[in-house]
Amino acid sequence: MTADWVRQLLTVTDVFILTYFLLINSSYLVLIVLASAEFVHHMRRVPFAGHEETYRSPLTQPVSVLVPAYNESAGIVQSVQAMLALRYPVFEVIVIDDGSTDDTFERLREEFGLVEVPRVVPDATPTRGRIQSVHVPRERPDPLVVVRKQNGGKTDAVNTGINVAQYPLVCMVDADSVLDPQALLSVAKPFTDDPMRTVASGGVIRVANGCTVVAGRIVDVRMPRNWLARVQVVEYLRAFLLGRTGWSRIGGLLIISGAFGIFRRDLLVEVGGLDHDCIGEDAELVVRLHRHLRRQRRDYRIVFVAEPVSWSEAPSSLKVLGKQRRRWHRGITEILGKHRSMILNPRYGRIGLVAMPYYVLFELLAPIIELAGVVLVPLGLYVGAIDGRFALVFIAVAYGYALLLNLIALTVEEYSFHRYHRWTDLIASVLASVLENFGYRQLTAMWRTLGMWAAIKGGKHEWGQMTRTGFQTVLTPEKTPEKSAEKSPEKKTSGRTPAEEAPAEKPAEKPAEPVTAKEDVRVES
Repeated sequence: MTADWVRQLLTVTDVFILTYFLLINSSYLVLIVLASAEFVHHMRRVPFAGHEETYRSPLTQPVSVLVPAYNESAGIVQSVQAMLALRYPVFEVIVIDDGSTDDTFERLREEFGLVEVPRVVPDATPTRGRIQSVHVPRERPDPLVVVRKQNGGKTDAVNTGINVAQYPLVCMVDADSVLDPQALLSVAKPFTDDPMRTVASGGVIRVANGCTVVAGRIVDVRMPRNWLARVQVVEYLRAFLLGRTGWSRIGGLLIISGAFGIFRRDLLVEVGGLDHDCIGEDAELVVRLHRHLRRQRRDYRIVFVAEPVSWSEAPSSLKVLGKQRRRWHRGITEILGKHRSMILNPRYGRIGLVAMPYYVLFELLAPIIELAGVVLVPLGLYVGAIDGRFALVFIAVAYGYALLLNLIALTVEEYSFHRYHRWTDLIASVLASVLENFGYRQLTAMWRTLGMWAAIKGGKHEWGQMTRTGFQTVLTPEKTPEKSAEKSPEKKTSGRTPAEEAPAEKPAEKPAEPVTAKEDVRVES
């Protein structure tokens, strides 16, 4: 009797899991279709986008680019130089040194000739770390401001940057990101096209592993050699590029990455800046903006722009990837818990009735049901609760359907943007799409479940140590290794080994460190 009851329970559970996988994969397909329609519309507008007119127009709103940095000495100079070279009419770059324990500030001071200036910084958004000093270049005309403050975490650093910013738009960028030259101009264009309604705009994040960087620019796009990173390339295309574009098209975008997003400063001040007590502070900010503006019944737009690109390094080891995914899912859990009153609330329109319920069902609960399927379906087959035909249907729906979605996503990307030009890269992408279903999905489901549990338990937010292996960086043609080393041994312009970097005639001189080793350690207080 008990055995029959267990088999019936397993049968019902397995049917539920099969239905869930069918629904979640079908929802991904809908988002891909919406994104594809948006891409077609975008490609038709490209010849008439008017980027040159936007660049030359005196009505284009100035932007303050916020770059929070902690122990980024290995690449901070190159990153800031790349930010300063962005193509935009009027902007400033604000680097917030969040209590670095290395020589991040010394590198900046030496490169840009920084001097301390008296400056009163308003407390428009709440901060915890005290500002120690504000610096600007002595002679160079670079629109650069460097703020030194006590360590308070990334959220505190960004809020400090919002307070320092003098322009109406603020763009949040990670210190280790590499932006396309037109990125800032493109991601700010919605504010030019619809200045009264646009309140936030996000750009796409792509995986930089395997790419070649020259003078802070991606000059050769290639698939990573590491298979773990290759799988993430496909994942980013499906979830970030296509998924967020689809949500943006229907006005349901909930996430703008803190690695590349632009906001109206007055609204950030209005809602109190980023939340110190939420580890997913970038997504929480977007949800809070939706809540605030919906309550006031204001007409607004939060959009995602697929064309501007910010390149960021993806984890290449399971240890670092696990930390990242636990942190991400803890953030989602905290956000949905904090704003749970919006879920299924007609007051918040499609955000409350469509987007947030979707995130509860197909983002928050997805890893639990994924792991349940891995365990219960084989168990049901073993005890006779399901037959072999059902098991094959489950594999086709859960994994075959997912593989098909990956291939469709790759096709859409290739047709629309064609970032990967080599056949070997395309073949590697297809193979990565297959490999994602064998081990990778199950591991990420486990890590995400642990992140949810950490959010439920509460406790201190810790970013932990995130060691990055760096990009493949080469010297610009006009600078040979010998000349660069003789002129400024401290300057980082090469991705070669220290032994190769040191000039032969000065063996006793301390060689320059390679730019391909950076560590990012943040602690949320």
